[in-house]
Amino acid sequence: MNITNVMIVDDEEDAGSLYRQQFRKEVRNGEMNLHIAMSGFEALEMLEKINKERPLIILSDINMPGMSGIELLKIIKQRWPDLRVVMVSAYAGNDTYQREAEAYGADDFLSKPIDFDIIKNKVFVN
Repeated sequence: MNITNVMIVDDEEDAGSLYRQQFRKEVRNGEMNLHIAMSGFEALEMLEKINKERPLIILSDINMPGMSGIELLKIIKQRWPDLRVVMVSAYAGNDTYQREAEAYGADDFLSKPIDFDIIKNKVFVN
C-alpha cells in the first residue's frame, strides 16, 4: 500500500488541528503521513529532513508572516519541481493571488473555508 505524504503549511495553530481531525482516519489506517509546518521556513526545514518521505502534495496558506506562501512556492518549485503545491487563501475571489500562484507553478488554488472533500479528492485521486 502506498502512503500518501501531505504537508500542511499554515501559521494559524487551529489549522493543524483541523487537518489532523479531518484526516484522522487516513492517518490511523496508515494511508497518510501528515506533516504540519507553522511557517514557510519550518516547511523548508522539514522538506530537507524528510527526503525519503517527501510529501506528495503540499497545501500552503498564502498569507503568512515572515515568508509568504508565494515565496515558499517559488523556492519549492526551484528545489523540488516535481512536488505538487496547492495554494490556499482566505481571500476568495482575489484573482491577483491566484494568477501569481499559477505564474510560479502552483498546481491548484483553493479558497477558505476549506472543503475537505475537495482536498481528499486532490490528495488521493491525483
